[in-house]
Amino acid sequence: MSDPSDLPSADWPALANELLHARRTVLPRRLTEPGPDAVQRQAILAAASAAPDHGQLLPWRFIEVPRERRELLAQVFAQALFERDAAATADELERAREKAHRAPWLMLVVVDALRGDRPDIDLAERIFSAGCAVQNILLMATALGYGSALTSGKALKSDALRRLFGLGAAEQALCFISIGSVASRKPGRSRPSVSDYHSCLGQPDGAAGS
Repeated sequence: MSDPSDLPSADWPALANELLHARRTVLPRRLTEPGPDAVQRQAILAAASAAPDHGQLLPWRFIEVPRERRELLAQVFAQALFERDAAATADELERAREKAHRAPWLMLVVVDALRGDRPDIDLAERIFSAGCAVQNILLMATALGYGSALTSGKALKSDALRRLFGLGAAEQALCFISIGSVASRKPGRSRPSVSDYHSCLGQPDGAAGS
């Protein structure tokens, strides 16, 4: 079913508001087993398909990093750090490697600047679509009771990472998604108020909400 009106009666605005504001970033080091099972993973991934996608290009994809491949990613993280800083200490290199082993479920988000036959749909629009798909994944993970986080870093641009994930020439690694059970969480940050990011064309900033 694709339309809330097809579903049993519910207070959809209240449910949506609760879910949206329940989502909080839980850093990978605070995520632990168990992660989502196979059925839950499928539901989380299926949520991405509801993202807006101009031209139906499907310009993004998610590459899972299973536990048995984490050490390969750990080596890439360490190599990328060493290439940026040859003076990196053994402890710093180990911390870089350790990042690959944290979350129970780890995926790389990739966007393709050239996928499809619509050159008029530029990279910014494709990244926007990917961001919507990612948010859907985070919200479904939240709905299922899991914590999640997005992480980035300079290693995303390294040649070693591109080779490991088999990225095409027009593909960009955007970020990693980490999902798992919440072992601990920090107090939630304060969220901006609507007046912090909303204005009305032709009116002074802030006038729209007055």
